[in-house]
Amino acid sequence: MEILRGKAEAAMAEERVNRKLAAILAADVVGYSRLMGVDEEGTLAALKQHRQAVFDPAVAAHHGRVVKLIGDGTIAEFGSVVDAVHCALAVQRSDGLLPDEAQRQPKIVLRIGINLGDVIIEGDDIYGDGVNIAARLEPLAEPGGICVSSIVNESVGNRIDVSFRDGGEISVKNIDRPIRVWKWHPRAAPDLAKPKPKEENAAPAALASIAILPFTNMSGDPEQEYFSDGISEDIITALSKLRWFFVIARNSSFTYKGKAVHLKQVAEELGVGYVVEGSVRKRGDRVRITAQLNDVATGSHLWAEKYDRSIADVFAVQDEITEAIVAAIEPQLYAAENFRARRKPPDSMDAWDLVMRALSHYWRVTRQDNVVAQALLEKAIAIDPNYGQALGVLAASHTFSAHMGWADMATVVPIAERAALASIQADSEDPWAHLALGSALLFKRRFEDSLGAFESALSLNPNFSLAQGYYGLTLSYCGRWQEACVAAQRALRLSPRDPFAAIFCGIAAYSHFVGRNYDDAIRLATEGIRQRGDFVGGHRVLTAAAGMAGRDDLARAALLELERAQPNISLGWLASHMPIRYDADREHYLEGFRRAGLD
Repeated sequence: MEILRGKAEAAMAEERVNRKLAAILAADVVGYSRLMGVDEEGTLAALKQHRQAVFDPAVAAHHGRVVKLIGDGTIAEFGSVVDAVHCALAVQRSDGLLPDEAQRQPKIVLRIGINLGDVIIEGDDIYGDGVNIAARLEPLAEPGGICVSSIVNESVGNRIDVSFRDGGEISVKNIDRPIRVWKWHPRAAPDLAKPKPKEENAAPAALASIAILPFTNMSGDPEQEYFSDGISEDIITALSKLRWFFVIARNSSFTYKGKAVHLKQVAEELGVGYVVEGSVRKRGDRVRITAQLNDVATGSHLWAEKYDRSIADVFAVQDEITEAIVAAIEPQLYAAENFRARRKPPDSMDAWDLVMRALSHYWRVTRQDNVVAQALLEKAIAIDPNYGQALGVLAASHTFSAHMGWADMATVVPIAERAALASIQADSEDPWAHLALGSALLFKRRFEDSLGAFESALSLNPNFSLAQGYYGLTLSYCGRWQEACVAAQRALRLSPRDPFAAIFCGIAAYSHFVGRNYDDAIRLATEGIRQRGDFVGGHRVLTAAAGMAGRDDLARAALLELERAQPNISLGWLASHMPIRYDADREHYLEGFRRAGLD
């Protein structure tokens, strides 16, 4: 653990001083030199007026900051990529906002580029690839349009009212890798408009919906269950990185572990069109893995394969299985993307073994199992200090213990932040690292940075139900209750049989409480408590919502249950420990407890 502490503290010091994740918006005036040549004074006046009436107010309204002005160019930063895109759309749709006298001046038309990435902080200025890429994207936009990087397009998902067109991969100056770009213009054809969102619980198209059942342990040794579970979980993770798949989360798939069920029943309960099943037999230094892909609608087997390999080749086998599933379901996409799972296997098979054991405890969602998971993860990190997933899961386990009231927040949050930063340094492509950092930053009340970290986790794995849930939690603490409800409901849809489902219900309940929808808050909190009687978050929301709704009997009964689940609960504890961003929301929450009778 000393290895982790020294390495993590060094990483933390560097990151805290001069780095952060940010959405960068770069804007430039179309034909500026030509306009200056024709009417220099009029162009300068028009540019000043556009900034004062349109650009600067849009940045402020969307929680951004203008970093620098370079002639006709502007760089702005945002803590949320959704805010950055909404700001750009507001600017490019702003024809009616300029005063009448602007009609007599040269017309200011902008191109805008947006990127999400790591930036270096130096005073009030920012630098780095995150900024450079945004500046390179801006000239690629059409006049009056927007050009974004793939990570921006993926991160905003369906949370904006437009669609971006794929502009293909390009090479840009001073960037050592090709970048896929996406473009929007207000005069785009109507068919670019995004369809109205479906009901939150509606299943995605069957073509893209898939569940990976836990592979059966055929070794005859119950101690090897974690190994077969780990194989299944890694395949789920790899498939989840493909945005055209809707992959049921591990926790829901694993509710069928050890049960004799019909695939049709599984498909109906989980809302999928495809199911993968398989088995693992480990003997000495050899492993045999079988896998089969089933089309539930037709009852046919699309693909089946058997792998008999050295244990050292297990990661290659996982990649082969994933590729074969992708190829069987959507060969044209497979050909277009040339998919190969990109992840960093740990240097030591023993470390991976320990992480798989730890995850089997983590997903049981109990205080004791969380402690066991942490001990196993620390052993894995001692073997392989650069094991990104081990560091990320360790950090997540610490923030979860704080959230559940199992550990002192002041003690565990710094530990979690150090481990999360070390995880990102070890493997920035691991979504667990960004999930863990987002959770730690939330408790430190660095709300925009927390949201950015969760968005990074979801851009790496759009089907990560835990990240969706905690993203919703952070949105709710920021007062953005409607977005929070959507995120929590998506987490429930991704993993409808999840041990964390009670917590997702609690997040949705608190979101409705913030929105003053007390009946919905009571209903969802009650459902969360039904699933997990020890879920203190559910008891807290139920108490406050019943108090604000004037349901005095329910409020008093809920408070009694809360005091049993969390003996140290008090108004002072709530005020100091709940990371609620705005004073009005915090006072609203505390008032619910006062009405319930809490001192």
